[in-house]
Amino acid sequence: MARNFVSMPDFPIAKTEAGKIRGFELDGIITFLGIPYATARRFHPAQPVEKWDGVRDATNYGVIAPAYGSAVYEGTVTPGELLTPHRYWPENENCQNLNVWTNTLDQNAKKPVMVWFHGGGFSDGSAIELEAYDGDALCRNGDVVVVTVNHRLHLLGYLDLSAFGQQYHNSVNAGITDLVEALTWVQHNISAFGGDPDNVTIFGQSGGGGKVYTLMQTPQAAGLFHKAIIMSGTDNFDRGLDHTPIVKEMLRVLNIPESKVEQLETVSYSRLMRAYCRAANTIGAAINWGPVPNGYYLGHPVDVGFSEYGKKVPMIVGTVIAEFGGVFGTAVTRSSSEKDKLAAVKKLCGDHSDKLIAAFQKAYPDTDLSVLPKLDVWVRPRALQFMDAHVKSGSAAPAYLYQFGLVFDVNDGTPAWHCSDIPFVFHSCHNVPCANINDVTDCLENEMFGAAVAFARTGDPNHDGLPKWLPYTSESRETMVFDRKTALRTDYDTVLLQSILDCLPKNAGAFAAMLPPDDGSAI
Repeated sequence: MARNFVSMPDFPIAKTEAGKIRGFELDGIITFLGIPYATARRFHPAQPVEKWDGVRDATNYGVIAPAYGSAVYEGTVTPGELLTPHRYWPENENCQNLNVWTNTLDQNAKKPVMVWFHGGGFSDGSAIELEAYDGDALCRNGDVVVVTVNHRLHLLGYLDLSAFGQQYHNSVNAGITDLVEALTWVQHNISAFGGDPDNVTIFGQSGGGGKVYTLMQTPQAAGLFHKAIIMSGTDNFDRGLDHTPIVKEMLRVLNIPESKVEQLETVSYSRLMRAYCRAANTIGAAINWGPVPNGYYLGHPVDVGFSEYGKKVPMIVGTVIAEFGGVFGTAVTRSSSEKDKLAAVKKLCGDHSDKLIAAFQKAYPDTDLSVLPKLDVWVRPRALQFMDAHVKSGSAAPAYLYQFGLVFDVNDGTPAWHCSDIPFVFHSCHNVPCANINDVTDCLENEMFGAAVAFARTGDPNHDGLPKWLPYTSESRETMVFDRKTALRTDYDTVLLQSILDCLPKNAGAFAAMLPPDDGSAI
């Protein structure tokens, strides 16, 4: 049966402060794509977009930020596109654009607004990278306005040039000024799309979650959003590396004197990136792209405490059971022999295996032992640390913690991996084939999506289809474990996590900036 599509010269049209835009309607969902929200000179703060005359077309996705790593996923252990389907799109550094899904253009509708920041750290990804990011199902089923944002990444958004002049005092956080400008656009324009500017929830996964807490720690963003959801993204992306030696080497490679550092603003992007790759390899250090405390951004909440505004923002924080181990862990699966499963655990923790298995079975009594060697011991401990810092801050706003514990049927039992919870929150499992599990997906999707929408609406994730979800306390570590049988658990995995960490080398699994490729060709 054909779907109901409408796109006329005079409908649907929305009026923004910069000018009118035309989108399209499909089965009652009105979509506007590639809306420009800002403009910026390279390395400088974002500025409001210039006004235009007439009606601007908004029926195509806007360009995305150039990829830092490979634009194409090159999984070697498992078929990455099966687990996390990706999309690719034309790239350009002038990428400050966003997408909107709504079911009404009534300026008085005042529907909750959910603004999504994509993953990929602060170096890769886009607002359309994953099939799961489409906002139509979240809009339709949740009766909310959905916004997804493109913005500057890696050296375009986070290269520190402050040592070379006052004009670059905030170049290291230029990418964050994009996010602030996007939220400013939402405040000024979202009413034209049926949204409520006084009820804005920002949410994101991985690097997108990092962008959420970064905005909570950015005074200029205070008041531009009211609730926050952080999915697998509480890690501190700042590793404290001084960018100056790398920049000096870049200038040398490009034959630009330090006195004319502004020429970096006009070098072609391809030459600029190749110069960085050459310089990083020469210096022997790579920048872990992300925000750096400098007054504009206050710093990670665990290090400096939550900002005064951050203390007022209700939060949901979540992780998944295997994160990166779900993709790159050991080869044992549900159908592996018990001997092989025990061998995998013993390889992980040797003589401590019996203690470890007992702790795992107590924490996850219904989960197969093959998951243990793949268990996340990096992201969840940092999420707990983040939540404890929130409690310590004396925040009056509630914060809720979850763990996505599902073992998918794909590849004979793959525990939830990094990004696997996204389609359940977006109500977009229909876009991700492996997320579809008979007698499981519909219920779990409604639980998670329902919690996100209830939270966006009221600041409380509880709804009729979910067990009672209590706010986190450091004493009980309340965690909603979303699984085939969802339940609220209290302090259920502290012993398990500590048992594994005691077996592993210090900082095992820690994320580190990898030296970028340098093919040695002329620049």
